[in-house]
Amino acid sequence: MKKVKDLRWKKSMKVNDLVDDLGNVGFQASVMKKAVDVILRMKKSGAKIYFTYTSNMVTSGLRGFFAQLIELKIIDVIVTTVGGIEEDIMKAKGEEFIIGNFKPDDVELYEKGVNRVGNLFIRNESYLKFEDSIGKMLLKAYKQKPRWTPSELFNEIGKELKDKNSILYQAAKNNIPIFCPGITDGAFGFHLFMLQQKHNDFVIDVVKDFENILFSTSHDEKKGLISLGGSISKHHAILSCLLNGGLDYAVYLTTARSTSGSMSGATTEEAKSWGKVKDDSDVSTVIGDVTFTFPLIMIKVLEELKFEGIIK
Repeated sequence: MKKVKDLRWKKSMKVNDLVDDLGNVGFQASVMKKAVDVILRMKKSGAKIYFTYTSNMVTSGLRGFFAQLIELKIIDVIVTTVGGIEEDIMKAKGEEFIIGNFKPDDVELYEKGVNRVGNLFIRNESYLKFEDSIGKMLLKAYKQKPRWTPSELFNEIGKELKDKNSILYQAAKNNIPIFCPGITDGAFGFHLFMLQQKHNDFVIDVVKDFENILFSTSHDEKKGLISLGGSISKHHAILSCLLNGGLDYAVYLTTARSTSGSMSGATTEEAKSWGKVKDDSDVSTVIGDVTFTFPLIMIKVLEELKFEGIIK
């Protein structure tokens, strides 16, 4: 039986040691350490790892960390929302977001042309520059062929970006598919619409990409999921695995609560009632802000994988 141990600071303490010690603290600290263990077993078992996240994660500075995980071949399939695609492109083109505060004068921000995501500020100019860039990218893609799936289009755009911290760039470079079921839910979607007004044979085939994600795995393959937040991205990855026998491993990180009945708050245990997660699967649900829980978890995972020679 595991016992609670007091946390003590040690001189020059490393993240690796801190996460180990947090595992003995209790509450969400211990659950977070369990998530480390699940991800390690997930990777060592050779499972196909699905990674899902909402767009606000890319608004934050986690974007470059996600790109690094792709580069290190930690994940195999990505599912996200369209804001994460847009803001990855913005940052790859040199746009910078500002850390402000959670209680500014929002009317004043609006008058100054500043948009707020939590305590992060994005200027209207960043969106205007994005719109100019994406318009040219989409027209170039249309001239190659009129019909694209979202994942094909993201791969093509990723090839044009020259930023090692870009998710799209690293995904294209490492042949990792990016699925975005809600591709029209943002400025990106508006520009798809605008291009189709000029070229009515231009088609983004979302249904074909649904087929692609369903066939991205099989019943015989071990499957794992690391999900940050919830929404459509989390559900599409789970659905793909459900139709192929269910997940063998799952780690959910969220601030939502299960009492809301939402996909964001749904736990790994709740998923077992649907067959999304196998009844004997290895799981962990961590409640807390992903901007600090996820780096702590994954840095510990990376240190262990490096020590064992699984990654360089």
